[in-house]
Amino acid sequence: MPSKKISLLITVLVLLAAGGAYQWKRMHAPAPAPLPAAGAQLPLVALSAADTVLLEKIELQQTLPISGPIKAVNAAFVKARVAGELLDLQVREGDTVQAGQVIARIDPTEYQARLRQAQQQAQSAKAQVDIAQRSYDNNRSLVDQGFISKTALETSAFTLAASQASFQAAQSGVDVLQKALDDAVMRAPIGGLIAQRLAQNGERIAVDARVVEIVDLSRLELEASLSPEDSMQVRIGQSAQLRIDGAEQGISARVARVNPSASATNRSVVVYLSVNPHPQLRQGLFAQGSLATGAQNLVALPLSAVRTDKPQPYVQAIVQGKVVHLPATMGIRGEYQGQTMVALEDMEPGLRVLRGSVGPLLAGTPVNIDEAKK
Repeated sequence: MPSKKISLLITVLVLLAAGGAYQWKRMHAPAPAPLPAAGAQLPLVALSAADTVLLEKIELQQTLPISGPIKAVNAAFVKARVAGELLDLQVREGDTVQAGQVIARIDPTEYQARLRQAQQQAQSAKAQVDIAQRSYDNNRSLVDQGFISKTALETSAFTLAASQASFQAAQSGVDVLQKALDDAVMRAPIGGLIAQRLAQNGERIAVDARVVEIVDLSRLELEASLSPEDSMQVRIGQSAQLRIDGAEQGISARVARVNPSASATNRSVVVYLSVNPHPQLRQGLFAQGSLATGAQNLVALPLSAVRTDKPQPYVQAIVQGKVVHLPATMGIRGEYQGQTMVALEDMEPGLRVLRGSVGPLLAGTPVNIDEAKK
């Protein structure tokens, strides 16, 4: 029981000490800065001409943001057309190959043996054709002399036709095996660079197994997905500027094709942009940029000059040497001289507006623009 009383006493003392510390801080805290009284003169703010921008009518380039992977227009996988052990595969990633160049071979031993077997069967069938032909010729002579009936001649004719059909079938088998032997040699269907090596010498691979991938970097394109609304503004021939992470310079592109079908899942439309060749471009890189869809003459200023720290967007204009907050009704956005601009409705050109880098100023603040400072 005494221990409980002691604990309660300690708790009370701690609470009293905390309350006293709080009251001491309130008494010794600095007083907040007083707000300007109504009608009080606000301090003059000195600005340079570079801190302002003139609202003017410009040719606003309308753009769409685009992004997507870079892909080679011509790319192909070299696949095995026959099954067997892979031999003589010497190329690796980055190697250059020419169209028609031998890439690798499939062990031809089995196919050579089958071809010889089919050729021998064809020779046997040809011998049967020769025997049936001689029998038919003899029977026809005997029929002309009246020694045998025409029925025997017809039987000889049927035997000859059957022998000829067997020979043709055997010859077709030879052609099939000859093609299989030719397919054992794998050649590059296009010229380009080896992008992937997917098999190794000594492996037994199946039909249609991928051996290497070849890409032609001389023709590249960007594959970008656009919303249904944005795709309505795209036309073949429109230009675009792209950026790739790590690339020192921007890359130009042009709309080459537009997919006639929208995606069944999200209704997006794929647009293909032909990319100008560049030494730093590789298949699979991700690019992003803007696609120019048109231009209009509109009253606009940089998007950064429109402030949004109030419920309604506004601009800080300078009227008769003082800051005035004017509501901004924003229109379309676009590019002009490398910066993002926004059209402003219900505003006349010639109005001087503070840039976004200046920061917020109270309405009525007097400003002095030093035109000598740029």
